[in-house]
Formats: sequence, structure tokens, C-alpha cells
Amino acid sequence: MPLSIGSGQTNSQPWTVREMLRLLGVLPGHTVLDVGSGSGWTTAILAELVGPTGSVLGLERIPQVMEFGRANLERSERPWAAIRLASRGIVGAPEEAPFDRILVSAEADRFPDALADQLADGGVLVIPVAGTMTAHTVGVGSWRSVRTGSSVSCR
Repeated sequence: MPLSIGSGQTNSQPWTVREMLRLLGVLPGHTVLDVGSGSGWTTAILAELVGPTGSVLGLERIPQVMEFGRANLERSERPWAAIRLASRGIVGAPEEAPFDRILVSAEADRFPDALADQLADGGVLVIPVAGTMTAHTVGVGSWRSVRTGSSVSCR
């Protein structure tokens, strides 16, 4: 079940995180954007997957939750990963794009085109949209979307 991390936020269920990471297909050396980093748990897992040749940037919109996540991530001793406060009015981190992988842990009502624009060629964006886990892969000039059909609860 989702666990409360304060400020009305929760960690996603472990099986949801497992499914998201499977769809994301993170490899050593990837650059990853973790939108909605929360407690830093998933950010630390991503840091382990990319290894020291990769990088992970976690974004969190609630200052208290961001501080909690940052403190947890620092204990993981993965200096190639960081969590910072999301910029108000800006989706993702366009100034640091492109990313090989983007993970969005919070459910969206609709697909975020602004995040998709931050993917490198061959990049993958995983996000729960309207109750269904969705993976979007970008190739040279083309998109491929896969809806897994799994209902998700990311609250």
C-alpha cells in the first residue's frame, strides 16, 4: 500500500514502482529525470541502476518533502544523483534535457507533451495517465506508446 511521507503525499506501492522501473528500462550510464521524487526512495533506486557513469535528477514540488527526500538520498551515498525543488510553472527540467529516461510517479490526467520534448532519441517516458501505466518511447522522428493495462495507484 502507499505509505504517507507527510504534506499529504505518499510513496507509491512497491509493485507499482517495480512495474514503472521495468517499463523504464534504465541502463548504466543513462541520464534520468525523476519527477515527483518524494521520499527519494525511487531516486536512490534509479541512481543504483545508472551507476556512477550516469546521473539522476529528482524534482519535487513541496519544499518539506524535497528536504526529506534529499536527506534520504544523501544517505544512499550516490553523488551522481540529486533532488531539487521543481521550478514553479516549468514542467520537468528543460534546461538539463535531453534525458534518456523520465519517470513520473504522480498520476496525470493527460499526457505531458512538455516532458516528452525533454527525451533524447530512443528515450523512454513512463507515467501513469488516467489510471493506466503508460510508457512512451521516442525514436528519430517517431513515437511509440504502450499502455500496460495495469491500473495504478500512485497517491
